[in-house]
Amino acid sequence: MADEVKIDGQTFHNRLSSLISAWKADRRSNDALFAGVGSFIVLMGKNEDAGTYQKSNAMHYWLLGYEFPATLMIFTPDALWIVTTVKKAKHLEGLKGGKTPLEILVRGKDPEQNAKHFERCLDLIKTSGKKVGVLAKDTPSGPFIEEWKKAYGDISKEVEEVDIAPALSIAALSVKDETELRNMRDSARASTGIMSEFFVEEMSEILDEEKKVTHKQLTDKMDRKLDEPKFFQNLKSKLTSDFDTQQLDWIYGPVVQSGGSYDLKLTAQSDENNLHPGTIIAGLGLRYKSYASMVARTYLVDPNDAQESNYKLLLSVHEAMIKEAREGVAIKDLYNKAMSVIKSSKRPEMEKHFVKSAGGGIGLETRDSVLAINAKNARVLKDGMTLYLSSGFTDIENPKPQDKKSKTYSLVITDTIRIRRDQDPAVFTNGAASDTGSVCFFFKDEEEEPQPKKQTKKDPKVGAVAASNITKTKLRAERTTQVDEGAEARRREHQKELAQKKQQEGLATYSEAVGDENGVTQKKFKKFESYKRDNQFPSKVKDLAIVVDEKASTIVLPIMGRPVPFHIQTVKNASKTDEGDFAYLRINFLSPGQGVGRKDDQPFEDPTAHFVRSLTFRSRDVERIDLIAEQITNLKKNAVRREQEKKELEDVVEQDKLVEVRNRKPSRLDTIFVRPAMDGKRISGEVEIHQNGLRYVDHRGSKIDILFSNVKHLFFQPCTHELIVIIHVHLKNPIMIGKKKAKDVQFYREATDMQFDETGNRKRKHRYGDEEEFEQEQEERRRRAQLDKQFKRFAEEIQTAARDEGWGVDIPFRELGFNGVPNRSNVFMQPTADCLVQLTEPPFTVLTLDEIEVAHLERVQFGLKNFDMVFVFKDFHRPPVHINTIPVESLEPVKEWLDSINIAYSEGPLNLNWSTIMKTIITDPHQFFIDGGWSFLAAESDDEGDSEEEEESAFEMSDSELAVSDESSEDESDFDDDASADEGSASDEVSAGEDWDELEKKAKKKDREGGLDEEDSGKKRKR
Repeated sequence: MADEVKIDGQTFHNRLSSLISAWKADRRSNDALFAGVGSFIVLMGKNEDAGTYQKSNAMHYWLLGYEFPATLMIFTPDALWIVTTVKKAKHLEGLKGGKTPLEILVRGKDPEQNAKHFERCLDLIKTSGKKVGVLAKDTPSGPFIEEWKKAYGDISKEVEEVDIAPALSIAALSVKDETELRNMRDSARASTGIMSEFFVEEMSEILDEEKKVTHKQLTDKMDRKLDEPKFFQNLKSKLTSDFDTQQLDWIYGPVVQSGGSYDLKLTAQSDENNLHPGTIIAGLGLRYKSYASMVARTYLVDPNDAQESNYKLLLSVHEAMIKEAREGVAIKDLYNKAMSVIKSSKRPEMEKHFVKSAGGGIGLETRDSVLAINAKNARVLKDGMTLYLSSGFTDIENPKPQDKKSKTYSLVITDTIRIRRDQDPAVFTNGAASDTGSVCFFFKDEEEEPQPKKQTKKDPKVGAVAASNITKTKLRAERTTQVDEGAEARRREHQKELAQKKQQEGLATYSEAVGDENGVTQKKFKKFESYKRDNQFPSKVKDLAIVVDEKASTIVLPIMGRPVPFHIQTVKNASKTDEGDFAYLRINFLSPGQGVGRKDDQPFEDPTAHFVRSLTFRSRDVERIDLIAEQITNLKKNAVRREQEKKELEDVVEQDKLVEVRNRKPSRLDTIFVRPAMDGKRISGEVEIHQNGLRYVDHRGSKIDILFSNVKHLFFQPCTHELIVIIHVHLKNPIMIGKKKAKDVQFYREATDMQFDETGNRKRKHRYGDEEEFEQEQEERRRRAQLDKQFKRFAEEIQTAARDEGWGVDIPFRELGFNGVPNRSNVFMQPTADCLVQLTEPPFTVLTLDEIEVAHLERVQFGLKNFDMVFVFKDFHRPPVHINTIPVESLEPVKEWLDSINIAYSEGPLNLNWSTIMKTIITDPHQFFIDGGWSFLAAESDDEGDSEEEEESAFEMSDSELAVSDESSEDESDFDDDASADEGSASDEVSAGEDWDELEKKAKKKDREGGLDEEDSGKKRKR
């Protein structure tokens, strides 16, 4: 065993105690689970790298966290006996002294001594009872096993063997604790990441470009993803910060099947046949820190109506089984629920095609048959159990086959779930979408006859922008201002579905299993060290004077005749005051209970300890105290500045080296300017495409390297309606350009006729006197078209060079654009297939649509000319993005665009305090979604309407008041005609077109006639 093996003693004793307690409880209740065994044996042979994962392996991992080959464990109700080698015994010695006694018998090279150990174990088995538990289906091998079998054969006839595997599954392995669940969640996120963010994209590209790729070649590509840590770092479903790709391993597949040959068993393998565009089944399973997860999906390419309806039926069956899986439910009820859904559907004949076993237990074992989901298993589900649900139809005949290989097909959906108490289970693998809109791909329909209904079923990544959003004009007078009630009703229904989906995803993602306040990273206490040894102190400390050591960022203070160092990070501030002949230096230190900046969240190792809040020193040397106070202040400022710079640059990554093209000239685009400019100077240069990235070189020789692996989005924006043509690169991680970090790098060229001509891009002289205006316009159009063509071709070359990275060229849809203020200036925002961008004016804005959780429209109320839009990201720690002052004419197009790309939105009349809202969500995301999630945004707009109605109806009169008002109205009826006449004349005057000045003069004249002009009378009295 390796020296770095560390067994968690607390986990070992807790799990061993729970197992022994369950065993004893079963003995008191008629031995229903353990069948009355007096002892049971867990035997591990030699270490084999085969994919088999037996119950003995699982027990070793569950108790010890490691496999101990050539080891015998004998469990009794009173103690645990372990026979193993010297090296392994050293690691086990530290586990002694727990609630359950641990006895270790060490094997050596002496055969007689080893035989005595086995004899002692056999005596223990015989004295414990006539029944002994064994793992009947395990097949260990090796010299140690042969030696044990020879010794055990002497008593095999005296004892009765009982298979203990079901008891260990129920009492030990099936219910997971929080650590186990976290490992399974990470495993599931890694599995769904490979499925949704690699396989789907790879499959789409193969089918779209009609490449010939075999199932085996495709699964080999998926297999190699385990060797790419960066792939898992950039997954949309974020993994834990300490995720280690070295602890990932395959437990199932990956398997890809198509072309009419399907096997839904876990032993299926990918064959050498080419990927067939029809029914494609992909499945895979990963193990992380020994804990497994599994996911499988069926993708339908140009399906007919029968295939699509069969998949919808399977999806409803799968969702019904998931909803049925709760604590206290018998496993057979899940299977029976699936059968009842099929029988009550419009296709009851599909019952014969449903799989005989719909999954089982999963965790340390790939498939725990004790929890097999079938029609006979009466075992009851418990909170903390994990299952893989695999719903499938096999060998379905296709009534309208598209080709020879589509005559029969199978369908399957597999998810890993966690059973919870009094609520729906948490679906760990919901990151891989299974709805019909995400698994149905239509290629033939796009080329031949576009069908709007089927286009809505495509994955949002395939066509994110609805064509109905494209308007012919931006002028209000030239388009209808009436809201399309049918479109509004359709949007409302679709938004309800999206809101429900977001609520379900939130409950599943932020389940109770997530610790640390549902994933919120707590601030850690930082220790600062000034000096490691006494001889590192400055020599001046011998004088017992105050010394400011800038090199060590430390202040050495004389206290009780000794020099005491204080790191500058422990100092809050220093101040100096003069009183008489003395100068006082006061040094304040950081301590609990006092604010640090704007937030009092400074962590301390022990907040209950005694702290020194301040120290005051007195001296007659006023100038020296002044100097020390200034030195401390400057030292603190420098320390704060360094911390800020470190924090600002912590997300900057050091890129790998650019691999240059050697055997040929790289593709090049010259006379290019870059933003942000290097050293703040605008100098032209050229962009080159190399093997693994781009290189920009200006005329001074300064370089900017961008690796394809660090590119998140690539945009090409033509110069139509713009002054420049742009190739824009949005990065995953910032890079340093000069002394500043940048996450967006833009290459552009100006398209104005003042800057370029065909003869060498020199500034041309004005000689327009001999040219006609028409020729100038034609020349301008031709030059712009040539620039667009040149830049677009170069962007496509970049895409071709980075074809393995999974991103392509994205072009903004100007027809869908709208004005807004994302930063300080009013700019033109434009959607693309995957983003919402503003690339013309820095600072640039690039919002990835897949990262957006919800959108909220603020200040939407009658009478206002503008409204605001807020995007909340799926990563709740990321601050929301505001786009302000959007013209109200863009409200309907913006709503339609958001709805077409499946982003849930809401609207309200007021601006919300998003920093407070996000802080509340981050504190407890699980409780946020339990309380209704984002429904409060929709409720806020509804409440506003209700409050207005309440205000209108709030005035009610009693009967007595009503009588009085009737009398007064009768008394004043003499003036009603005059009043109405006055109102009529006033209205006539207003309608006649008199301005406010004339009306105000008339009003003052009437006031003077009535003696109401107090201001004038006051002036007369003063005279």
